[in-house]
Amino acid sequence: MNLLLDVVVAEGGEPYEFANIQAGVREHGYELSRTRWWRIRSGESPEAVPNETLVALAKFFEVDPAYLTDESGELPERIERELQILKKMRRNKLKNIAARTLGDIDIKTLEAINALLDDVDSYESNNPERD
Repeated sequence: MNLLLDVVVAEGGEPYEFANIQAGVREHGYELSRTRWWRIRSGESPEAVPNETLVALAKFFEVDPAYLTDESGELPERIERELQILKKMRRNKLKNIAARTLGDIDIKTLEAINALLDDVDSYESNNPERD
């Protein structure tokens, strides 16, 4: 669930707040309490979370309910793509931080840092099970 929340954002690019999620699942016929939401987010007592809760959340987030209800549920393609974009954005942010922090470093060292981060990207793309 936390991965889903990291990737899926509300309109305007802001993360969903509990009230938004609660209202959204209510539209799908389910009343979500703050306590149950906390248990889902924390992973506490996953066996105590009814399937109907997970199905309502899946509908709200527009993902296949199997992603939340089945232990072997596949990561939805849309979420996978958005996760890859997030990773690239974070890497680019890291590159920018390195460039500012190491401002007076020689260009070859900066190129080596960029190449290393690009190699990590390539490795992760070829080994998705490592994520």
